[in-house]
Parts: sequence; C-alpha cells; structure tokens
Amino acid sequence: MRKIKIIFLTIVLSFTFSLNVSSKPVPASFADLAEKLMPSVVNISTTTTVVSNTNPFPFQFPPGSPFEDMFKEFGTPQERQSAALGSGFIIDEKGIVVTNNHVIQDADDIIVRVNGDQEFKAKVLGADPLMDIAVLQLETDEKFIPVGFGDSDKARIGDWVIAIGNPFGLGGTVTAGIISARNRSIGLSRYEDFIQTDASINSGNSGGPLFDMKGNVIGINTAILGRNGSIGIGFSIPSNSAQIVIKQLIEFGETKRGWLGVRIQDVTKEIAEVEKLDKARGALVASVAENSPSEKAGIQAGDIILEFNGETINQMKELPAIVARTEVGKKVEVKVWRDKKEIIKNVILGRLETSDDFKISKNQKTQPQNNEEIIESLRIVVRPLTKEDIKNRNLPNQTTGLVITKIANNSPLVNSIELNSIIIEAQKKKIRSVNDLRDITKEVLNSNQKTVLLAIYNNQNQRRYIGVKLD
Repeated sequence: MRKIKIIFLTIVLSFTFSLNVSSKPVPASFADLAEKLMPSVVNISTTTTVVSNTNPFPFQFPPGSPFEDMFKEFGTPQERQSAALGSGFIIDEKGIVVTNNHVIQDADDIIVRVNGDQEFKAKVLGADPLMDIAVLQLETDEKFIPVGFGDSDKARIGDWVIAIGNPFGLGGTVTAGIISARNRSIGLSRYEDFIQTDASINSGNSGGPLFDMKGNVIGINTAILGRNGSIGIGFSIPSNSAQIVIKQLIEFGETKRGWLGVRIQDVTKEIAEVEKLDKARGALVASVAENSPSEKAGIQAGDIILEFNGETINQMKELPAIVARTEVGKKVEVKVWRDKKEIIKNVILGRLETSDDFKISKNQKTQPQNNEEIIESLRIVVRPLTKEDIKNRNLPNQTTGLVITKIANNSPLVNSIELNSIIIEAQKKKIRSVNDLRDITKEVLNSNQKTVLLAIYNNQNQRRYIGVKLD
C-alpha cells in the first residue's frame, strides 16, 4: 500500500513540475514596456456642432402626430458644441495615427495630444464605418515615435496583453490582462472577429492599442460590455484584419473590398441532413444578386460554399470577412456543395463599395386576401401569392409561392420564420399551390428523413433557406 502511495505521489509531482516548466512566467513588471510604448499612444478630443430646434410650444405633440412635422419649422435653430474623447496610436514617424471611426465621425475639429503636453490638429485621411477604423494625419512637420503591428493570428487565449489609452480623459493610462477569447462577434459592425480581453478598457479607450509582450499592436480597442465602465470584457479589432483596411485608407482614402454578390445563412444540422452533407458546415447561399460575380460564375441559390480561395469555410460568418479582404478583380476558386457533390466555380470578384447588393426594398406591405388554408404538418395558415403581393414587395415577376398569415404556437416554424414570409420552395421544388406544399411535406413525413428544406422570402424580401424537422 505504501508503495502505491509513493508511486502516486511521484506521478503528481512529475505532472505539476511539467506544468510549471511549460507555462510562461508571470511578468514581474510592465513598467519598462509601458515606458517604451507611451510616446506612441495619443489622446484624441473632437468637437462636433449639433443643430436642434427648440420647441416654441409649452407642450409636446404625440409621436407620429401630423402636427409634429407641421410646426417643427417654427422652432428656433440652436447650435451647440458636443465634445468626445478617444485614443489612438502612431504608426508612422510622419504623424499617421490610427483610431476608431466612431471616435472622429462627423467631427468638425480633431485635436491629438502626444506625450501628454503636445497638441496637434489632425485631418482624416480615410475612415471605414464597416470595421470602425479611421486613419488621421497630424498637421505638423515634426517626427514621432511609431509602433509596429504584430501577428494577431499568433495571439493565444491566455497570453498577457496591455492596453494604453485615454479612459474618461485620464490620458496615459496603462492596464494589463490576458486574451480571454478569440473570434468574438457581438453585432457591433459588419466585419467582426474580435479579440476579447480582460485588460481594463473604459470609455475613452476606443481606438487605443492592445499590445503583446513584445510591444507590437495586436488589436485596436473598440468596445466593452457594461454601460457603467469596465467589467473585464473588452473587445479589440485584430491587427491582421485592421492592417488591410488601414493600408487602403492611406493609399486610396477609402476601402476596396471584394464582393461575391450572395446572401448567405448558417447551415443547420437539418439543412446538412437534407443536403447529405457530412456535418453542418459552410455558408448556404440564400440568394444571388443579379449581374453579380457569383451569378456570372454560375453559383446558385441553394449551393453551400465550403471553400473560398483555398480557405475552408467552417461557419457562415467566416465567409464575408474572407471575401472582403480578397483583392478586387482577383479570380478565385469557390468550392460549393450542390446535388450532394462538390463542384468548383471560378469567380472574378467585384467591389463591394460599388455594388447595390445590400439595398433592401422599403415597400413590404401585402394585400389582405381570403382563401386561406391550413398546412397541418407545419401548423401554419397560408394563402396564395398574388400579383399585388409581387408588385407591392417588388419581387421577381415569375415568383410563385404561399404567404404565411398565421403561425401556431406549437408550429415547428414558430422560432424561425415571421408572418407574411413567403414560402417559394420545398425540397428545392417550386411551390405554386397549397397542394404542392402539402404533397411535399406528406412525402417527407412518410420518409425516414423527417426534415423538409424550405426556401422563403422574409419580411425584408431576403431569400433564405430553413430546415424544419416535422413530427
């Protein structure tokens, strides 16, 4: 028994020793690193003129009242100056500064403070609202100390990082923490792949740098969770993604993103099952824009994009970022899953900024009709699509389908579809009548699969696919 205890203790000690050997030491101090980097981090203050009309009446009209618009012109225009604070960092000795777009957006004047006491006016070289990045030029001939970018792809969860910025106007503030997570998406901007950190980030830190232990910028601090200050959850734009945008803003004053011309959605387990795909992966093409690069290359609604330009697409959200950073005009191979097999399509990318791919029709009203019928298997009520619907919703003239008018609380569609959505396909077959949908769902129920794939137009007139498990 004693021998067993000795062996067990030896194993535990050996395991503990191996952990200590493989782990990196905790920094004794960040002082030397912070002292080196502080001259490259700047404080940004902006002023914006806000014009508003004062109400000449001692009361308020209710929202939406016709009198609200009728009398608003009688108000006295009042101008006031709105101030905002942010952070940034110098990337060129000539005074090129990187910050967030929301720090300088609509600003009349931008003042940048360097080393705590030197103030310079700055002009905007270029800004990108989609990734929330802006590049400024200090209006001076002085030379500055720049910082360099690191490889954010090599940053690992648990790595030490420091943030330097201007929280609450208290310039030159250094905080430390670790990388808490990677590849975060919080719904703040179109292209999100945030680094999450617990280094304290507060209001005024926006646009400031997140440094690794070598003093390289691996992120641009952009957002926090919590309205009243840091709660240890901050988000930074990865340097590798940011550098592409920064380079374009400096060179062109604007971005030039690749454009594929498809609307996409997640591939669910149900959709993968129907399509005989080994697992839920890739990006499902819900619709293809007219005259887009995808249409010209032969990509179709219902295709599942598995690979783009040699990069595997594991999740839908990965594709927009990969396409956006690909050179406009480049010919790329796109691997898609169609009819239960892989095929290759060659696409010449267009430019996102010159496309109208994201325009949404504002006319979404449908005309009330009778002749509603129940689809028992889906527990919904539908009516045939009419010419008036097609006209009012600005749909393609040859569109056929069924408008959903009621959804039961126990319907398998209750959490995945909205009223007035239009079912246009089931199992990749066009729906022209109620009987078409009934027959297809009946066929699915009698099979071992029990999953039906629907194509719909939602209330924003976006074409989408939905996999539904029938019971």
